[in-house]
Amino acid sequence: MRNTLTVEQIVTAAIEQLDSEGLDGLNMRALGQRLGSAPTAIYWHIKTKDELVQLAADAAWAEVGLPDLDAMDWRAAATVMATGLRSMLLRHPWYAQAFGSHLLAGRSKFEYDDHSLANYERAGFAPADADCAAGTVMLFVIGSALGAAAQVSLNRRLSRGGQDAERTMKEFMTAARSQASQFRHLRARMGTTAAAEYAAEPDNTFEFGLQSILDGFAARLAR
Repeated sequence: MRNTLTVEQIVTAAIEQLDSEGLDGLNMRALGQRLGSAPTAIYWHIKTKDELVQLAADAAWAEVGLPDLDAMDWRAAATVMATGLRSMLLRHPWYAQAFGSHLLAGRSKFEYDDHSLANYERAGFAPADADCAAGTVMLFVIGSALGAAAQVSLNRRLSRGGQDAERTMKEFMTAARSQASQFRHLRARMGTTAAAEYAAEPDNTFEFGLQSILDGFAARLAR
């Protein structure tokens, strides 16, 4: 059993399990079933769930492509990195949840961080300000992905509890709209084209926010 599995196989299966069942659905027994192996075969390579989540998280981070900084300007590179990170977080909604319950670090994340700092330093930021710029963008990206991650987690919890997730959400949204209609600015937006577009295309809001942040960086550098 010890020699039939590799760490890479285990981590790949763990990511699949996490994507389909979330953090709560990851355990060595379920993972063994997915791999067609006994849980003890996994323990030869990985001792704890925390270690497994760390490895899965770093493997997910490796999916984020790092642009050639010599081939584009700093804004284009920052956009590529931020967009790539958000795409990864949307593919793996459990990652955003893991921020609050696991210690996550690894080579792939450090490579991303180093590349980001290099990009902002070449833009003209002093090292300390490059740290702040990179941190600001990362916090924005993570925040923009939290809503989608929370929705996946909520739907899974409702379904596991025997509830019709879609019906429950519709009932909740009806009640929420009724309450929100008591406030003037919210009421004015209900049923408008802008509101419908926001609900259907949150990517537009992400792009608006990211480019606004980079506009601010550019203005700061110009001063």
